[in-house]
Amino acid sequence: MIDKLEMFIALANERHFGRAAESVGVTQPSLSSAIRQLEDQLGVKLVFRGSRFQGLTPEGQRVLDWALRIVGDARTMREEMRALKRGVSGNLRIGVIPTAIPVVARLTVPFLERNPNVDLTILSRTSIEILDGIERLELEAGITYLDNEPLGRVTQMPLYEETYRLLVSAKHPLAGRSSVTWAETADLPLCLLTGDMQNRRIVNQHLAEARAVVRTTVESNSIIALVAHVVTGCWASIVPMTLVEMYSSGLVAIPITAPAASHLVGLITAFRAPHTPVVGALLEQARRVAEI
Repeated sequence: MIDKLEMFIALANERHFGRAAESVGVTQPSLSSAIRQLEDQLGVKLVFRGSRFQGLTPEGQRVLDWALRIVGDARTMREEMRALKRGVSGNLRIGVIPTAIPVVARLTVPFLERNPNVDLTILSRTSIEILDGIERLELEAGITYLDNEPLGRVTQMPLYEETYRLLVSAKHPLAGRSSVTWAETADLPLCLLTGDMQNRRIVNQHLAEARAVVRTTVESNSIIALVAHVVTGCWASIVPMTLVEMYSSGLVAIPITAPAASHLVGLITAFRAPHTPVVGALLEQARRVAEI
């Protein structure tokens, strides 16, 4: 039953029989057969079928909710038994908002030093993608904002406060300023992250509170693209201080005031007791990072 539920979750995630079969390492006929067997066992139709996958039935969506809980608990049990025999080990997938990428090593490097048998994958994701990935068991954890938009039922561990700077080239007229206000930043040609990024929604919120009208002429979901435009001297950007530490050559970061804004960034995982050993170890390392 657990194997069939895993295949059903893969199909719901991939929305394609071939890709789902590949993701769980079986042939497409084997996956299709497993889904039909699951339907027979449960006595309901789970999937709308045609020449291709057409979505889950209402019953299929309800079964998916149960499958995520059951498979999540089964994985936790397997990993806990493995940890008793071999110590903390396994694969750990962490989704990280782009603005926290420069900080992630503060958590992962000491974590891997303490848990050398863990294989780690770090994926750049939006805050919405992180929550969805944790819910669908595609991610074990995420680093995202904790205090700006609803997170739902997750375990949270604060890591650091994100503060903001106006990023300009060293030759920019404002480069010598000790600070600028949010209202002043709106008078500049700005390049900012795209609207699907929570950082952009945070920036928009603070600009709106300053009654400023945003003049964004360049948008990107890539931090590197924003920095590349700022370096030319033709644009400015509003970025977290953590990014300044990584991209400081030839650039000047000016504190933004009126008001000085900060937002809490931290680690989240599925709300489950107990956590898998590898996730439990990650949460413990996050506590250490927060105490530094």
